[in-house]
Amino acid sequence: MIGVRQVSWQDSSIWDQYVEQHPQATPYHLMAWGRAVEKAYGHRCIYLVAEQEGSLVGVLPLVAFSIPLLGTQLCSLPFCDLGGILSDNEQVSVALLQHLKQFMSDQRVKSADLRHTEHVASEAAQPGEKVRMVLPLEASAEQQFKQFKSKLRSQVRKAEKNGVVFLQGSSEAHRQAFYRVMQVNMHQLGSPVHSRLWFDSVLDCYAGRARLGLVEFEGKIVGGAIILLCGNTVTVPWASTLPEYNKLAPNMLLYWGLLSIAAEGGFKQFDFGRSTVDEGTYRFKKQWGACPVPLQWQVMRDQQLTTVESGVGGGMRDKVAEIWQALPMPLVNFFGPIVRRYISL
Repeated sequence: MIGVRQVSWQDSSIWDQYVEQHPQATPYHLMAWGRAVEKAYGHRCIYLVAEQEGSLVGVLPLVAFSIPLLGTQLCSLPFCDLGGILSDNEQVSVALLQHLKQFMSDQRVKSADLRHTEHVASEAAQPGEKVRMVLPLEASAEQQFKQFKSKLRSQVRKAEKNGVVFLQGSSEAHRQAFYRVMQVNMHQLGSPVHSRLWFDSVLDCYAGRARLGLVEFEGKIVGGAIILLCGNTVTVPWASTLPEYNKLAPNMLLYWGLLSIAAEGGFKQFDFGRSTVDEGTYRFKKQWGACPVPLQWQVMRDQQLTTVESGVGGGMRDKVAEIWQALPMPLVNFFGPIVRRYISL
C-alpha cells in the first residue's frame, strides 16, 4: 500500500537523497529551492512524500501563493521552468495526485500548477513551442570544446582575445555586481527583477550545489550567471550580460566557463533552461549542441488535471513590458521585487 504524508525541513536529508538519485530530477526539486522561496518571499512550502513498505517512492514539492484579491494558489514550482512529481512509477504518481486533490479540497485552494517535462529530446519541436534546451556533456572540458563547431570555438576565443575574463564569484562585491547586471537587463526586457535577497537566498541555501559565474572586462563585471547542481545535471536559471559590451562576446565566454565547470565536475548534461522554438535564445542555445525537450505543464482545477501552454505571452504581456521599459530605473528597481514576488514564472 502507498501512503502519502507531508514532511518538514527535518526530513531534508532523505528528501534530497531521493531527488539526487532520480533520473528525472532537477535542482529545483531539492529542498534548497523551497528554503530560498520562504526566506526571500515568505511563501509557504508544502512537501509531500509517497512511501511504500518503509521506503520513499515519490515526492511532490509545492509552494502556496497567497495573492492579494486572488486567494491561494499552489505551484510546483515557482520562479523556474520545472517541478512536479518525481516517482518510481505511475501508481505512485496517481497516489500523490489523489492526495493533492484532497489537500486542495480541504484547504479550499482553487488551482495548482504542475510543471513537468517529457524528459525526451525532440527534433520535432514546433515553432512557438516552449522547450528546455539540454546538452549532453563530454567527460572533460577539453573534449567538450572539441565537440563544438569551429565558428563557435572562434567566438569563445574572440572574447578571450578581447580581454574578457571568466571567473567564479564568491564575494559580496561579486554578488552585487551580478545583481546590477540583472537589474539592467530585466528593465530592458520589460520584466520586474527579483529581489537581491532572492539571489542571495538561492546561493546560500544551495551552498555547495550552486556556483556564481562572472565575466569581467577591464576590472568591471559585465555579465554573470548562476548554475545549480543536482545528480548528473547542471542547470542555469539565470544568465545575463550588459548589452553595451556584447560586441566583445562576453556571453560566449560566460557560457563556456559554465560548461567547463559542468564537464570537469563529471556531470552528464547541461540544462540551458526554457526557450521558445526558433526565437533568439533558442538559436543561441542550439549552437552549443543543445536539443529541445518539450515541457508538459499542467494545472489542477476543479479536481481535473489539464495540460496548459508553458509560458506567458501575447499582446497584453508585450504591452505591459513596453510600459515597464519606459519607467525610470530607480522606480522599477524599487517596485520590481515587490511585484516579482507574486509572478510564479
